[in-house]
Amino acid sequence: MTVENLSSNKSFGGWHKQYSHQSQSLNCAMRFAIYLPPQASRGQKVPVLYWLSGLTCSDENFMQKAGAQRLAAELGIAIVAPDTSPRGSDVADDEGYDLGQGAGFYVNATQAPWNKHYQMYDYIVNELPRLIESMFPVTDKRAIAGHSMGGHGALVIALRNSEAYQSVSAFSPISNPINCPWGQKALTAYLGRDSATWSEYDASVLMRNAKVSNGGTLVPAMVSQGEADNFLAEQLKPEVLQAAAKVSGYPLVLETHEGYDHSYYFIASFIEQHLKFHAEHLR
Repeated sequence: MTVENLSSNKSFGGWHKQYSHQSQSLNCAMRFAIYLPPQASRGQKVPVLYWLSGLTCSDENFMQKAGAQRLAAELGIAIVAPDTSPRGSDVADDEGYDLGQGAGFYVNATQAPWNKHYQMYDYIVNELPRLIESMFPVTDKRAIAGHSMGGHGALVIALRNSEAYQSVSAFSPISNPINCPWGQKALTAYLGRDSATWSEYDASVLMRNAKVSNGGTLVPAMVSQGEADNFLAEQLKPEVLQAAAKVSGYPLVLETHEGYDHSYYFIASFIEQHLKFHAEHLR
């Protein structure tokens, strides 16, 4: 596989690097960014936090706006931020910001024309970690986090792959996509009109049904939600996620924060709390 280094920037003794590669899952060129803490340059393998961004974002939003590198350097955690969808002139798109390029929703599309490229679930769960673990000085210890659409993706992926992740967190996640406009639009397009197929990509449904089996464990979860978020009532529905956790006894910590909105000002204000949460479990 050809992987091209697009940029490198030293940050807090470590390195932020951006790469492009041809994705087999998505059938197109994909971009991702990685922050490697200084420990990785000294021959030490470090655990990885995967960050999934939200609608209209790319791999650049989190790395440039969240202010996560300083503490990641102290904690010895690598951060990987993939793009939010396949991209390219031959990749299906939509005029709306909430469907198509920049809005992959971290699902495996089954419907044409989306199914040719939009296999973001497989890309995040399988292809990207294999690439990261083969190229960089990292361990197989993984955590996953995200914002909004990416918070939805992080929760769903951790809930469906509890053996692969030590912890999961989310800022302002789309918690119940089968019952909100963003989710209904995307899931109808990508998966079809049979809503029975949507539940495997709904964190609230998965959390309500979560069970420990075969000696496994439930992935500890943290969710932060701003109370001044314009999308809170109609799109995000954290109360549904919290109710689901109570039914199953899921280890979810959900905190709300007065005055905070949906922006990266909110993420930057609490990213250190999330990084410390993941560090505890990645040990």
